Amino acid sequence: MDLFGGEPLNPPLAYSMCPRTLDEYVGQMHILGPGKLLRRAIEADRITSLILYGPPGTGKTALARIIAEKTDAHFEWLNAATIGLDEIRKVIHQAKTRKAKGMKTIVFLDEIHRFNKLQQDALLPDVEEGNITLIAATVENPFFYVNSALLSRSQIFELKPLTEEDILKVLHNALQDKERGLGNFNIIADDDSLKHIAKMSDGDARKALSALEIAAMTTPPDDSHQIKITIEIAEESIQKKVIVYDKKGDQHYDTISAFIKSMRGSDPDAAIYYLAKMIYAGEDPRFIARRIVICASEDVGNADSMALVVAISALRAVEFIGMPEARIPLAQATIYVANAPKSNACYKAIEAALKDIATEETMEVPDHLKGSNYPGAKKLGHGIGYKYPHDYGGYVEQDYLKKKKKYYEP
Repeated sequence: MDLFGGEPLNPPLAYSMCPRTLDEYVGQMHILGPGKLLRRAIEADRITSLILYGPPGTGKTALARIIAEKTDAHFEWLNAATIGLDEIRKVIHQAKTRKAKGMKTIVFLDEIHRFNKLQQDALLPDVEEGNITLIAATVENPFFYVNSALLSRSQIFELKPLTEEDILKVLHNALQDKERGLGNFNIIADDDSLKHIAKMSDGDARKALSALEIAAMTTPPDDSHQIKITIEIAEESIQKKVIVYDKKGDQHYDTISAFIKSMRGSDPDAAIYYLAKMIYAGEDPRFIARRIVICASEDVGNADSMALVVAISALRAVEFIGMPEARIPLAQATIYVANAPKSNACYKAIEAALKDIATEETMEVPDHLKGSNYPGAKKLGHGIGYKYPHDYGGYVEQDYLKKKKKYYEP
């Protein structure tokens, strides 16, 4: 490979450094540690249908490759983005033929979330009958994107973003490996540069290895024939941090949930952090502003009625000035709501009243409260006996409901 000619490694470093065994695999000890179910199943070649889900670069495909090397079964590689029903039927037909001869077939299906219901249904009978063992991978929450029938026939394993320590181990392995990595080249990478790559890769081993490859490929050797990767080179190689944030997936819902709960819990620092994450990832600022408005009313309410005023003002500011300046009124409203005293009395009151409306007999309006500004109203008894509070200094005791109810508890 030509490290200094401007050409990328062939294959790319992130691919060539893919672990070949469980001992080489880095991270995911919660499912692959000694004695864990998935590790035992792989080592014993007793894999059942399973779904691997987690962010990019956490080792889903790498784990499938290890299983493919370990198993005696025939292994099929498919990608849901590129195949259709005809290809699925062909793979299943071949699997049935192998099964008749006593051979298992494992089908690895990447990006299963891209399959529609019909395509997923096509897999179901053969998974259930054992014609194929399905290993599916996805970056999306399978409980949202995979048929419940297929979920019930599969074990689900969530892969977590790698820690900085995990990423550092991956980078050191790549620098030392002479067969598949950069070990044959005189590369000196200081600790700060590797730590920066590890931190900015955000748990994505593929991104970290790609940054290391770029750094090595674009840095000429010095007079001592060493390729020195400094913090400045590392910063250039990894550029802007990429946030894993799908506006229609887990990250969207989880982050906005944490944002609201942080404001409700009176933690302005946590709330600002989640606000910054959403802004950085390109979340719609109007969506954020609307959630602040709801929180100001639901969780602060009349304990500080100015919270709703500030939140509504932030929403108008977002619509009026746009981003990036709108981040400032969003931050102001977030901090105000987080610091405000809390009361959900208004929220509880309307919820309780709605429940009564839905489940109990609807109460008629008392006659003295009914409208009386039309001919014949008095003949019906409407408005008779109503006491105008201002005639009594602003308050007078009288019934406003046929049956006494208590909804608002200040």
